[in-house]
Order: sequence, then structure tokens, then C-alpha cells
Amino acid sequence: MQLTGSEIIIECLKEQGVDTVFGYPGGTILNVYDALYKHSEEITHILTSHEQGAAHAADGYARSTGKVGVCMATSGPGATNLVTGIATAYMDSVPMVIITANVAVNLLGKDSFQEVDIVGVTMPITKHSYIVRDVDTLADTLRKAFKIAKTGRPGPVLVDITKDVTANKSEYTYVEPAKIEPSTSKITEEDIEDAVSLIEKAKRPFIIVGGGAVISGASEEVMELATKIDAPVCDTLMGKGAFDGTNPLYTGMIGMHGTKASNFGVTECDLLIAIGARFSDRVVGNAKKFAPKAKVLHIDVDPAEINKNVPATTSIIGDVKEVLTILNKKIEKYERPEWIEHIKELKEKFPLSYDENELTGPYIIEKLYEVTNGDAIITTEVGQHQMWAAQFYKYSKPRTLITSGGAGTMGYGLGASIGTKLANRDKVVVNIAGDGCFRMNMNEIATATRYNIPIIQLVINNHVLGMVRQWQTLFYGKRYSNTTLNDAVDFVKLAEAMGAKAYRITKKEEVESVLKEAISLNIPVVIDCQIGNDDKVFPMVAPGAPISEAFAQEDLASKGLDC
Repeated sequence: MQLTGSEIIIECLKEQGVDTVFGYPGGTILNVYDALYKHSEEITHILTSHEQGAAHAADGYARSTGKVGVCMATSGPGATNLVTGIATAYMDSVPMVIITANVAVNLLGKDSFQEVDIVGVTMPITKHSYIVRDVDTLADTLRKAFKIAKTGRPGPVLVDITKDVTANKSEYTYVEPAKIEPSTSKITEEDIEDAVSLIEKAKRPFIIVGGGAVISGASEEVMELATKIDAPVCDTLMGKGAFDGTNPLYTGMIGMHGTKASNFGVTECDLLIAIGARFSDRVVGNAKKFAPKAKVLHIDVDPAEINKNVPATTSIIGDVKEVLTILNKKIEKYERPEWIEHIKELKEKFPLSYDENELTGPYIIEKLYEVTNGDAIITTEVGQHQMWAAQFYKYSKPRTLITSGGAGTMGYGLGASIGTKLANRDKVVVNIAGDGCFRMNMNEIATATRYNIPIIQLVINNHVLGMVRQWQTLFYGKRYSNTTLNDAVDFVKLAEAMGAKAYRITKKEEVESVLKEAISLNIPVVIDCQIGNDDKVFPMVAPGAPISEAFAQEDLASKGLDC
């Protein structure tokens, strides 16, 4: 049947099972919004307060479900406002399709009003970017975009469509979406056998779980492997929940703000099994001194990750779930009591701790864990609060920590919490922010109240840019250049002005009751939590140092250093 380009876009979204899109209208995309208006009962559109919020909401929707998130915006500044959200998704392998409209074909390249080459802008931060200049190619391009976004290592795909294409007509025929099969073509018997041999010979194996294990849905397989080979398990920030954080084999996060048990254990191990992890600099510290005694078995769907940051002794390239399914069948049951006992001693000797006499970020997050029974989905912004959320909330299931890892995007979490809540209406969704991050995109509270999306916004408010200040304290002689936020901004009044319920917490005794009430209300809530401005995240590894040199506050105090 003959449809306009805008109608074809809507039909293709329906083909792909899209039920929610996030966006902001404008001149060049008006035809698409007009078509969307006619299908509002089939596809819910969430009008965010800013295009960046739309990108982050689509990202949160995707991360929390594994489905493709969809956002859209008009040309020029509308499209460029999506860029930070696209880069955030790209760095963390999040499947998204971004639809933008551009000026008509005859106006391209003429510096027309609100014309930007968004395909050129986003080429380095997408799996693929398209510009559609012919309506006859529109449907197939959109179908390719969804397939690319989901295939192999997921990621964002941008489709830019000229305004005349959205108005022109073409023949449309429904096409059943192709089933995306897990990537297995590069899994070889030789690589599997090499991996089995390494595991058999190891006396001190350690498993590091990354975001790839979450993406592939390999939690059960990771648990089976760890149990079979009797290996302790740590995770990266992106790998949270892929291995049960309450399991005795779990040692905590690894890296710059990882536990000493994880950092020291990996330093001592003789076999490191990396599952869907990219060995980021924040994980490995000084790469030349990372896991110096270990052979490395690297399992990843993306061959570009192998030997990129840390040399692999053996690698298996393929979907993590598929690789582990094969590997687990070939592995015998092993017991390594001395190694496990040693790791247990490290955990007991170096527990996470904080000042229990004051209201602190860790205390608030531990209380949140207790009140929610560990069953909430946590989104975060980026900074100290993010690290505390990773350290002190225990994640037993995948897709329950939604956070910006690779890009470290301040302003990410609130939009992401909206997308996450819409995709998981039966779950409590809490966004944990610092006051610096909250300022960036707090206008999305207005989005939550407009649609009565019952997210809880926790602001860990220390009146400073906490993580930057921590670095200034430790490495810049306490020169606090532009990191102090002591001003007249009142988050409670701001939240109330945007239609949310708001609380302010200043004492430990208030935390539990406020959290319980906020959850029970089932409406958008902002909680301003006032903590000290010099609380720090420990343990810590200095930038460029090996993770074996992780230090805590008491280590600095023992050297007479004031922090």
C-alpha cells in the first residue's frame, strides 16, 4: 500500500515491536509527529524536557530490558542535543535507534535554517549512521538500523531523514523482523580446548565479569562456571548483577574504587578469566602491572577487544552466553579450598567501611538496600554517589544497575530512570545523583510529573563536585578550583515547583522513614540528602598506579597524610 514516509516510519516501529519512544518535536520532524499522533494508542511518545533527556531515557529503557530504545528529534540543535546520549550508549554497547529529521534534499549543504550534518557528527559514536534521501529506501534502512543495533556487540544507530522524504509516498509492505541469532561463527574447538587446559592447570583462578555478560544474559552460565571451577568473582561497574553480589564467591567491584579483596586477589591469581570485559583504564590501573602472575583467558563477542588493553593468553570470540554454555560442558568440577580461604581472609581483612557516626552516602545507600530488599532498579549519575551505589547496594540480578560507565556522563541518570521505570512499571526505580549532576538535567523532573512516572530521585548533596574535589584533595594540594557549589539553590523548592513531592534529610534517623514513605506514595519524589562536603570514596587507586596499590583512608592516616 502507498504510505507517506512518516507513516512508513510508524509502521516500521510497529514491525519492530516498539511501544515507547522518547523525543522532542520541531519543524523538520513535524510530519513524523503528525503520523505518530494518529497511532498514539499503539506507540506511547514521552515528551522529555530536553532532547538529551530523550536519549538517556531511551538508553535506560534499552539497558533495563535488552530491547532497542528509540528516541527522535528535529534537525539542527534538536539533533545535536542527542549527541551526548548517543555517545553514552555507544561507550556502553546499548542498542538504540535514533531518528532525526533534516532539511529537504534540495536544501542540504546550503547552510539552511537548522541544518546540521548529524550523520557526520555521530559517525564516530554510532555503529552506523544513515541519511535517507529517497522514500523508497526508507523502510529497508530502518529495518537495517534495528538489526545492526541488536547484532553482535549492540550499539546505537542513527537514521537521519530529510523532510521531503517524510512527506513523499512509497509502497509499504509489512516484513517480519529477522530473528537475531547470537554470534557463534568465530567460536572454535581449538580455542575452547585451550581454555579448558588453562582452567585445568590453574591453582588460583579469578573471574572478572563485565557488561558483556549482562548484555548476553549469561548470569546462570557465569554462576555455573564459578561454582564448577571454585573461583572467586569480581565485576566491573558495567558487569554489576551478572553475578550475584550476595554469593560467597563474590569479592566486589575491581579497579580504581574496587575492593581490596578484588584488586589484591586479581594481582595474586594465576589465571584471570575475563568475561565480556574490555579492561578499561579505570579497571586495570597500570596495565603493565595488571594481574602480573596470571595467564589471561578473554571471552568477548568483539574481536577488537582482544589484546587491546591487556594481552590475552587465550581468547574465545563469540556471544558470552553461547561460549560459556559450551565451556561449562567440557569442564570438570574443581575444588580449590586454600585459594578460596585466602580470598575469604582478604574480604574479612579489608571490608568496605564508612563513618557510622554521620549521615553519609554509603549509609543512605545501605538503608535503601534494606528498605527495598535489594529488589529495586538503581540508576545513577556519575561521581562519588555512583561509586557508593556500586559498592554498597548489592546487585543480585542483571540489568538492575543502570549507569554510564564508559562515557561517565553527568546528567545521565534522571532521564535513564524515566525510561527504566516505563519499561519496568512493577519495580521501584531510584536515581542516585550528586548535587552537581542533578543540576545538569533536573528539568526531567517535570517530565516525570507530567506523566506521573513514579521515580525516586535521591540527591546526595554535599554542596561540591565531590569526585573532582576528592582528586583536588589528594592530588592537587587542596586547591578547590571551581568545585564548591555553596549557593542559594533549594532542591526541595525546585522539585515542588515542578510538581514533585520533596523531602530534605539532614539526620541518619530520618532516612528509613522517608525512603519508605517515598516508595509508598508511588509518585515522583525528590529527596535532598545533606551530607558533609569532604566525604570520600575508598578504597582508591591513584591514576596510573597498579591496582595492587589500592589504599583506604586509614592507609593515608597511618602515613600521617591528612585527607
